[in-house]
Amino acid sequence: MHVIVLKTECDQPEPALLDALRRAGVSAAVSHDAAAQNDVNTGGVVAPSVHPFAVLYEVADNAGVLELHAAAERAAAAWPLAPLVACRRGLPTETHADARRPDAAALKRLGFQAVADDPAQLPALLRELESGGGADDELSEHASEVESENLPPASLLLPEELSVARLRAAFEAVASLHFVGDQQSAAQTALAGLAPLVPADRWAIYLTDGEPGDLSTRFEPLAARGLTARAPDTVADELLSALRPDSLLSLVGGESDAAREAFRRAEVVIRVEGAARLLAVPLVGGHRVIGVLEAAREGAAARDFSGAETALLSALSVPVAAALANSVRIAEAERLSLTDDLTKLHNARFLRQHLTAEVKRARRYGSAVSLLFLDIDDFKEINDRHGHLVGSHVLMEMAAVMLTGVRDTDVVSRYGGDEFVVVLPETALEMALRVAERVREQIVEHVFNGGRGLRLGLTASCGVACFPAHAQSPQQLVARADAAMYEAKAARKNCVRHAPEPRH
Repeated sequence: MHVIVLKTECDQPEPALLDALRRAGVSAAVSHDAAAQNDVNTGGVVAPSVHPFAVLYEVADNAGVLELHAAAERAAAAWPLAPLVACRRGLPTETHADARRPDAAALKRLGFQAVADDPAQLPALLRELESGGGADDELSEHASEVESENLPPASLLLPEELSVARLRAAFEAVASLHFVGDQQSAAQTALAGLAPLVPADRWAIYLTDGEPGDLSTRFEPLAARGLTARAPDTVADELLSALRPDSLLSLVGGESDAAREAFRRAEVVIRVEGAARLLAVPLVGGHRVIGVLEAAREGAAARDFSGAETALLSALSVPVAAALANSVRIAEAERLSLTDDLTKLHNARFLRQHLTAEVKRARRYGSAVSLLFLDIDDFKEINDRHGHLVGSHVLMEMAAVMLTGVRDTDVVSRYGGDEFVVVLPETALEMALRVAERVREQIVEHVFNGGRGLRLGLTASCGVACFPAHAQSPQQLVARADAAMYEAKAARKNCVRHAPEPRH
């Protein structure tokens, strides 16, 4: 995996960030602009055409919004396909505990896709991005439970002169929004419901990332109908075209003046641009304009949008905006419910769901799945001697060490406290023991700094169990590996033990 570390011209990356990446086996290059990228690992120069997996940007305390926005713009312009990851410079200490630190929500509004509160979290965060985030389908069933922000029902805002048929269609359009859990699906569903109500040649929904007075606000096309595809100009355009449905590539950077004016004024705008008659409606959610709904009629014979049509779209923009805003909260809630906030590894809830699925798959195909249960030896002494901030940093470092010792298909979770669990699919006992021993040795060899330049040596005890050799259910598999871990503790610590074969 290769990443770019984006810096200002006179600044250099923090050693802790580069060290965390190096220990995780991630190659890194530092770039001061889009044209020159100095490889921090080899001292060479990386060609500008290189496509990194992600772009990292260190966020200092008291970093200004303009500085962060400029960094996001630079990254998007130079590497449009790479996610932008913000990384803070370590945990707050007594010397700067009161410093203003932009929160994760603010950073994501500025264009960052993920946020690491400490460099030690980066390996787990990059792996999560590589696997697509790991959201679980079970939570999407609860999407409709997220409430809108005390908005009035659409029936109170709809024009009075609607026919029964159009009133029914309007309610069906609103009702359909309750069954979607991501922004793109919500936007596509909204356009599918609006198109039969108000005739138009093309439709688009844009998301915005700034405030109405911000002239540099980006308009991101989220969904469209009735567009004509154009031939991609570059390889990057081909990739974007494959990722964007309904020819959204043709809308990138091509939003109408009406859409920008609707965003700026937070009002409905009707105007003629070229041969098109445009209707742009701001989408207001959470007391701010989050996007714009645009409808267009084209050609010399196109008629203007009527007052009734304008009123109808204005009314329906309220639940559309609520659905888009809710989908962001749903996605974030899904991610947080399955991720350990400190280490950025999967948590125990995700582990239960994932292990159940792996055991079912192994049972169906007659294969094996193994589980490692690892506990840090004498971890309490770290907290007692150096404090809980150091202990927390050690846990983040431990997560990074464990990730380097397993395959990409293996799942590492923080089970609780200083306990970690690794699920090894398609792995029998002999191979699982080798993996466990490799992870144990890497922990012994690693020098933990605790975020304060300390040189701490740690060990861990590990228990191994395998399905179907030692257990017949996910719960039994965890219990057998846990029991084996306690045998390792009783033996002499810093060792690996496996569950015994069950007696028949």
